[in-house]
Amino acid sequence: MHLIPSIDLRGGHCVRLFKGAFDAETRYDLDPALLLERYAAMGARWLHMVDLDGARDGVLGNRALIGTLAAMGRMKLQVGGGLRSLPVIEDLFAAGVSRAVIGSAAVEQPEIAITALQRFGADAVCLAIDVRVDEGGVPRVRTRGWVAEHSVSLWELIEQFSPQGLKHVLCTDIERDGALGGPNLALYEEGLRRFPGIEWQASGGVRDAADLAALAKVGVAAAISGKALLEGRMTEQELQPFLRDA
Repeated sequence: MHLIPSIDLRGGHCVRLFKGAFDAETRYDLDPALLLERYAAMGARWLHMVDLDGARDGVLGNRALIGTLAAMGRMKLQVGGGLRSLPVIEDLFAAGVSRAVIGSAAVEQPEIAITALQRFGADAVCLAIDVRVDEGGVPRVRTRGWVAEHSVSLWELIEQFSPQGLKHVLCTDIERDGALGGPNLALYEEGLRRFPGIEWQASGGVRDAADLAALAKVGVAAAISGKALLEGRMTEQELQPFLRDA
């Protein structure tokens, strides 16, 4: 399992939201380019970036900055937030982004994700599925920066794209995101049981290296960490088993 550091962008700044709430934002006084350099120096090979302006408004608000970071050539970037048309996805690839992360469009305009999988290949496309687990234990999908709730379950949505060769799924339990409460291990265990061919990226709740080890034991392909890394909750020595040579 590999650790993928995460940078969330809003108005050109590095931020983190608490449980997906745009009015519960923590802004970090960190230059995104310097932060990318820090993660690259640690040995991380991929960086996950979310354009939060795009996730909420449907229009990339940090496109120029993302292009600048991709042009540095230090890490492979997977980028999501506001990818709701093929031209936008094509533009990101032209800017040097290695993987497009499709979120809301996978639910609201599935033909976009299907065409992207067919045109660019399974390795270049990741579905980002944000969920809240209901009282019955079913993970229900949320879109548009987590403010729009849908009746479709995580499992139903993945089933829709399986025939298209879907390979990468980044799943965020919104209740865990930014809360440092530990990842939802049961959610990913169930996902791997139902869809063992998917390379799951676990997102939300990572607090420390013990959480990374627990996710590795579950069998996910990657773990996304934002807040814990930004706040220095894990040492570089603790992170090494999950970085370049993992």
